[in-house]
Amino acid sequence: MSTTDVTPQPSQPTLDAFLTWLRNAREGSPVLHDEKQRTWQLFGHAEILRVLSDPATFSSDMSRFIPPQADFALFSRGNFARMDPPKHRKLRDLVSQAFTPRVVSGLAPRIATVTNELLAGVGDAERFDLVGSLAHPLPVIVIAELLGIPAEDRDAFRTWADTMLSRESEGPGTLPDQATMNRLGPVLGEMNRYLLSHIQQRRERPTDDLIGQLVGAEVEGHRLEDEEIVGFVGLLLIAGHITTTALLGNAILCLDEHPAAAAELRADPARLPAAIEEVLRCRAPFPRLARRTTREVELGGQRIPADQLLMLWIASANRDSAHFRDPDAFDIHRKPNQHLSFGHSIHFCLGAPLARLEAKIALEILLDRYRTIAVARDDRCEFHNPWRMISARRLPVDVQRSSH
Repeated sequence: MSTTDVTPQPSQPTLDAFLTWLRNAREGSPVLHDEKQRTWQLFGHAEILRVLSDPATFSSDMSRFIPPQADFALFSRGNFARMDPPKHRKLRDLVSQAFTPRVVSGLAPRIATVTNELLAGVGDAERFDLVGSLAHPLPVIVIAELLGIPAEDRDAFRTWADTMLSRESEGPGTLPDQATMNRLGPVLGEMNRYLLSHIQQRRERPTDDLIGQLVGAEVEGHRLEDEEIVGFVGLLLIAGHITTTALLGNAILCLDEHPAAAAELRADPARLPAAIEEVLRCRAPFPRLARRTTREVELGGQRIPADQLLMLWIASANRDSAHFRDPDAFDIHRKPNQHLSFGHSIHFCLGAPLARLEAKIALEILLDRYRTIAVARDDRCEFHNPWRMISARRLPVDVQRSSH
């Protein structure tokens, strides 16, 4: 059995250092056993795709690896990202009706309006924080309106999301310990109570928004309990905005590093969807996923027992030279581009079409409004720990308005 301690040394590496670590690990072996973390680390595209394609062998239920905590347990009741069939299918089918192509495309005018309003708020400033001014509030406003909760509460939503992503000292392949769960508990409790109050309001006064639809929905003759809807809505609220926030910031960073690509997109905005896929491949917002083996299995030449924790390094799979030609190049013409940033199979990201649409519309407007957008070199950019999330917290940009 190949074993190693694959924990990198820096407490918070740069993205370049993180990608170098991934490349070195991947070139060593696509599957490694990390004795220190007691996990199996997967780096190859083929191996990770196989795991994501077989939910019966590789479960999404991590409950046996996470210490008990009451607020987290409540949140988990409706968190279908951590569920296996058949319950996963029942809950996902319910909410998927709110994300049909017709519903998502119908949001386009509102996304454009909100984008223009947020940029109008920047005024004629030649420098602003792209995350604080646009990349964060835009998707929060859209998902909050879809759910039927006040977008004005978005500072609280950001606090909840940041807290869940703030385990900055963690190495790779770790799930939260008891101390982390105790720290997360009060924040999760605050979010649970907030969402529960909105759910209970819908019980008394039905509405047509997504929370109202969930309150009235039935699954095989059974209505969802309020406590199930909490985790459901919490997942959509948090995941429904941080992915687009990351994607928009990452797109501007990629175009800043590749001005020829930015010029091409200004000249031909129809290329934006392909460019967005390449941003997702190069800078996957969530660099890893976790799975549990339900039986003994052979993977990447390794025999892995049942009930083992697997860490799937999506950011590594997306740069696997066995699958992508010139994988470290940013190429907006890359085709095919079978990245795994939105997952695969039954757990493919439900909100992917909405994130893609928000990014496309916002980038179209940005590139039309400003003839130049450059990351400020003399100001402080802030980033999440790339082990947890590849995303800017703060991204100051210098802009020049277009003449039209």
